[in-house]
Amino acid sequence: MARLPRLTLAGLPHHVIQRGNNRQAIFIDRADHERLLGLLADAAPRFGVALHAYVLMDNHFHLLATPDTTTGLPQFMQAVGRSYVRYFNDRHGRSGTLWEGRYRSTLIQTDRYLLTCMAYIDLNPVRAGLVSDARDFPWSSHGHYAGLRHDKLLTPHPLYWELGNTPFAREAAYVELVRAGVRAADQGTLTEATLRGWAAGDADFLASLQKATERRVAKARAGRPPSAPAS
Repeated sequence: MARLPRLTLAGLPHHVIQRGNNRQAIFIDRADHERLLGLLADAAPRFGVALHAYVLMDNHFHLLATPDTTTGLPQFMQAVGRSYVRYFNDRHGRSGTLWEGRYRSTLIQTDRYLLTCMAYIDLNPVRAGLVSDARDFPWSSHGHYAGLRHDKLLTPHPLYWELGNTPFAREAAYVELVRAGVRAADQGTLTEATLRGWAAGDADFLASLQKATERRVAKARAGRPPSAPAS
């Protein structure tokens, strides 16, 4: 079966996952992490992509981003991916592919899933047992939103600004949101939607998306399609 084209629309947040081939490490040391962050920072404005959140794990990374155009995100990921592979192979004396095929992505309903997706991304190192608190992991955007550092790579989404009227209030509210965790159902929805390429949102959101693209946005329901009425 031919794989579906990616679902990418301008002005909506997208959750992206890029994995290492055969689960191999894509970051060996601090320099590798810093190089990828530098490539993201360079490419985002060139391709009109607002990067809201990220986490760099040992063998994969997550991004949450909103492109200005339908082509911006694919071009951004292609530029970053190719540049990083060249760098990584040269630096570590290797050749061949680094990525597990093309990146995975999904559109998410902003009001329902954006902040949840940010927390989902921030909590990856906690779920993996690397840290007990998201604030202790150096390679994610959580430190920026928790007020621990300033990360010029990031463009906070308007929903983040609505968490409080002052920087301190927003930071405190966001830290509490992450500490509260992500419901298992939401975690499952975001994971499956991203890996399978379906949009994540309620029925009204999916219906409005379907009007904007010929590509199917959600998995078809099981069972036979309804029969046509008799003439």
